[in-house]
Amino acid sequence: MRPIIAPSILAADFANLQNEVEMINNSDADWVHVDIMDGVFVPNFSMGLPVVEAIKRHSKKPLDIHLMIVHPENYVEAFHKAGAAIISVHIEACHHLHRNIQQIKALGCKAGVAINPHTPISCLSEVINDIDMVCLMSVNPGFGGQKFIERTYEKIKELKTLIQDRNAKVLIEIDGGVNQENAKPLLDAGADVLVAGNFIFSSPNPKEVIESLKGK
Repeated sequence: MRPIIAPSILAADFANLQNEVEMINNSDADWVHVDIMDGVFVPNFSMGLPVVEAIKRHSKKPLDIHLMIVHPENYVEAFHKAGAAIISVHIEACHHLHRNIQQIKALGCKAGVAINPHTPISCLSEVINDIDMVCLMSVNPGFGGQKFIERTYEKIKELKTLIQDRNAKVLIEIDGGVNQENAKPLLDAGADVLVAGNFIFSSPNPKEVIESLKGK
């Protein structure tokens, strides 16, 4: 199975957002990855609901919403209405994670759980059969352009073992520092979805970069 490629729109040129979304539409990308930051859970702000709604108006690809925010339960329904197909919440931000997952699924969205680099895979054991995806952060969340954390490969293998042991149907998404050098090793380790931001949007030919990540 070819990998799912999800360009991170946070790295796009927001002065030409429609053109950037149309580039993704016309590429081999599968999803649009949308990072939502609140300046509380992570030390940065990003886009709000009006921008997500604008992306959805132009996108022909599903929106993969990554909520890097506290109290995500207060905003999940609004992001669903804005066009989310997949919503991931951070395990570190959820006091009642199972309830958060149920809320996302009740809206008809795929439910993901994101975990920071310091969070052990074992923390997912109680929900692995209830979710559709795990977003493994391979950098510390909050800023683009960070160096990839090498320990991620081992975490993928640990997560893959958990998924197989529980007979779960869960995609493994990697978010942070993905590039041409580490894409194949990540996929070989067991990743299914690659999120890439600066690597795609800083390229003179983003569509070619997406093709290369796809393995074409």
